[in-house]
Amino acid sequence: MRYGTREVLAGLDFDVRAGEVVAMLEPNGAGKTTTIEILEGFRMRSAGHVSVLGTDPAHAGEQWRARVGLVLQSWRDHAKWRVRELLAHVGGYYARYATPEIPRPWDPDELLDLVGLRAQAAARIGRLSGGQRRRLDLAIGIVGRPELLFLDEPTTGFDPAARREFHDLVHRLTDRERATVLLTTHDLAEAEKLADRVLILAGGRLVGDGSPDELALRMSGQAEVRWSRDGQRFVHPTDEATRFTRELFAQFGESVEDLESVEDLEVRRASLEDTYMSLVREYEQCGP
Repeated sequence: MRYGTREVLAGLDFDVRAGEVVAMLEPNGAGKTTTIEILEGFRMRSAGHVSVLGTDPAHAGEQWRARVGLVLQSWRDHAKWRVRELLAHVGGYYARYATPEIPRPWDPDELLDLVGLRAQAAARIGRLSGGQRRRLDLAIGIVGRPELLFLDEPTTGFDPAARREFHDLVHRLTDRERATVLLTTHDLAEAEKLADRVLILAGGRLVGDGSPDELALRMSGQAEVRWSRDGQRFVHPTDEATRFTRELFAQFGESVEDLESVEDLEVRRASLEDTYMSLVREYEQCGP
C-alpha cells in the first residue's frame, strides 16, 4: 500500500486459518489499521493479492459481507434506540442473505443472553455504561453469526474487570460458534490471553509470526532460574529449567531445613512484551 511516494505496507504476507484467534500488534503508524481496512474491503490496496473467505474484499458483494463481522474501535451512534430493538433491526438485514451456507442471524434474546445484556434489553443505548456499550458493539458485530470477526482495539478504555469479562465473552464466542477472529490491540497482555497466534508489524512489514510462546522461545531459547540462599541472589540461564531446578534441590540436600534454605525461587521465560520490544527495536536499528 502506497500513499503517494510513501510506502505504508511492503511485502506483507500472512495467512489466518479457520478457527484461529490472531492478534496483530504494532507501534503506532506501522500499517495495522491500513491492513485491517484492506481485509475488510474498506480500502483499496495499491498492489498485491488478498483473499478473505475465498474472495477479494475489494470486489466483494453483500453475501460476502454477511459472513464477516466488525467491531470497530469506537461506535457511539444510535443513542436513542433500545438495545433489543437495534439488534432485531440489524439482524433483519442479515436474514435476507441466509442460505444453507450462511446461517440465519441470532435471535435477539439469545444474543442478549450470550453477551450478558438481557437486563438492558429495553434500555436506551445512550444510557449504557462503557462496558455494556462494548458488549452491545460485540453483539452487533456477531448478530449475523459471522465466520470471520474483526475486533479493532476492543477493550480500549476498559477497567480490568470489564476487560476480563470481555475476554471471557470472546472465548465463549469462539468455542461456541467456531468463529475466526482477527484482533488488533496495543495491549500485550490482552494478545497473550486471547490469541492463538500473534503477528507483529513494524514499518509496514511483518517481523514476527507465531504463538506467544513460540515468539518468546525464538527470542530467548533459554529460561532464567532465580533464587536466593544465605542472603545472596543467584540467576542461572538454562535450556532445561525443570531439570536444573531438580538438580538445585538435590545439591542442597533433602531435609526440610536444606530445602527451606532456597528462597524466592522462580523460573522466568521471555514474555510476549520482551519479544515485541526486541523485534521492534531490531527493526528500528537495522531497517527493512
